[in-house]
Amino acid sequence: MYNSEEILHQVNAALDALPYNRQPKSLYEPVQYVLSLGGKRIRPVLMLLGYNLYKDNPEQILMQALGLETYHNYTLLHDDLMDNADLRRGHQTVHKKWDANTAILSGDSMLVLAYQRMQQCDAKHLPAVLELFTETALEIGEGQQYDMDFETRNDVTEQEYIEMIRLKTSVLLACALKIGAILADASADDAQNLYKFGEQLGLAFQLQDDLLDVYGNPEVFGKAIGGDITSNKKTYMLINAVNRANAAQRAELMKWIDAKEFDRQEKVAAVTRLYDEIGIRQLCEEKINYYFARALSYLDKVSVSDERKQYLRAYTNEMMHRDK
Repeated sequence: MYNSEEILHQVNAALDALPYNRQPKSLYEPVQYVLSLGGKRIRPVLMLLGYNLYKDNPEQILMQALGLETYHNYTLLHDDLMDNADLRRGHQTVHKKWDANTAILSGDSMLVLAYQRMQQCDAKHLPAVLELFTETALEIGEGQQYDMDFETRNDVTEQEYIEMIRLKTSVLLACALKIGAILADASADDAQNLYKFGEQLGLAFQLQDDLLDVYGNPEVFGKAIGGDITSNKKTYMLINAVNRANAAQRAELMKWIDAKEFDRQEKVAAVTRLYDEIGIRQLCEEKINYYFARALSYLDKVSVSDERKQYLRAYTNEMMHRDK
């Protein structure tokens, strides 16, 4: 059995060793660039830890794990283009380093490469793996569209927001764990419980992201806090602040949401103060804890020993006790 650090090392070494021999080089350079920028590699690590619950050779499914990481980074590349973001992990985004057309085409090629890498599993498991991967990819696109639709709406409900982050973020964590289980010949019940574990973990993880964007330490977080506030992003926090505010608080909140011109620091400070008054931080922390507890309840149902679950438990505890 491997711990998460050992598995992360395997993932990064395998990513670095991937060959890019096809031509034209200009199509594949951005793909290699994106995958070289680092990141937490949460999804491939979860897949390998899920597999390692049952079998002691997770290196056997490294290519499928790399397929999932390739897919995840493809979504980030296109997200950056849609958001016109300048930086990703402290480096220029592809559309800034090259151009928008390159970002579209290289991103499309990343999606195909993700499938090529995912399909390199044994024939017995291939149909189940590709069915789950394809369904997950469709759901992530649906989540992204909901997120875009929410930008022009001021009536987004908490339930709608949770469903959006489930589709946009959670299902890929769930998919990672379930594919690991499928490839390790886990029972159908175990594979589904690991899926639900990943899904609930993903909800807790995304809500924690929302929280850190407001209350994180910018030096640790790696970027200025308050980005969601300045862009009026419909997060769990903003939705609940609008719904729970009294008349005066709501009026002030709407004034900041509707403002076309504002001082960034002033807006972040004012909205954060309103969050504090309304009790939004505590509300969000309670929701994070609720989803994390639900996640662990599904992990408890997985029929392997606690000893075999130790590294997966330790890793998810680290995920949920982070400051960036």
